[in-house]
Parts: sequence; structure tokens; C-alpha cells
Amino acid sequence: MAGRSKVAQEAFELAEPIVKSMGFDLVDCEYKKEGQYYFLRIFIDKRGGISIEDCEAVSREVDQALEGKLHADPDYFEVSSPGATRPFASLSDYVRHIGEEIEVSLFAPIDGNKHIEGIIESAGEEGLVLKVGEQTLELEWSKISKAQRTLRF
Repeated sequence: MAGRSKVAQEAFELAEPIVKSMGFDLVDCEYKKEGQYYFLRIFIDKRGGISIEDCEAVSREVDQALEGKLHADPDYFEVSSPGATRPFASLSDYVRHIGEEIEVSLFAPIDGNKHIEGIIESAGEEGLVLKVGEQTLELEWSKISKAQRTLRF
């Protein structure tokens, strides 16, 4: 991901194989100063969501792997879920949520609509296939400005 700092990118590269071996996806890493403290956060996900126990298990394994290997020493290390409404950022986000309903915002309208809700049927290098009502809609990645999970209560 282009927006990562050097420390966050180092942490991502060190943590990714560990996180994958534990059955999770490493979504992102961030290293940022909040007040007087530096925080290193990694965000994990899996189909069905993340529990506190998942975060604790990953934290124990990754913390050991990062010890003394980063170009900075964060004051705090956290493992978290990326959040249910976080916009999708990669193909793996879409693949992880196949069969689930998402909201898609488009750069230009299709049939007068710039916002579409549908169920992900597939996602690949070319784009996204959504089931919208009784229709199947194929969207190229270049047409999508934003997508995120639909949450209904």
C-alpha cells in the first residue's frame, strides 16, 4: 500500500507470513504518533470476522517476530480488526467477502445510479461481478470509486 511509512511497511513484510500461517489476512499496518507516543497497529481479517482472542493470538506471535527488527521502537503495539465499514482496499478484501452484500460507489452513473448495492459473486483481476436483484452486473475496477460492506441491523 502506497501510504505506509517505512516502519509500517517493514512491520507488514515481517508480519504477513506469520498472520497468513495463522489463517488470517493482513489487511494493513500503520505507524503513527498520537500525543507523545508512537503506535504500531496491524489490522487483520478473516471470513466471518475477527475476535478479541484472534487479535491476542496474532499479537503474541507477531510481537516476538518484530522484536528488534524495525527501524523504530514503537511505544505501543496493537492488533485490530479493520472495522466492519472500512472501505475495501484490495482484491483480497472483495474475495474475502464473496457471497456478502456490499455498497459500491461509481465514478460515473450506470442506468442513472452512482450507488449500487449487491452481493459479490466473484472478484478477479478484471473487476467485480455483483448480483443486483435478478441481474448480474460486471464492473471494471476503474469504474469503482469506493466499496464497503452493507450492514443491516
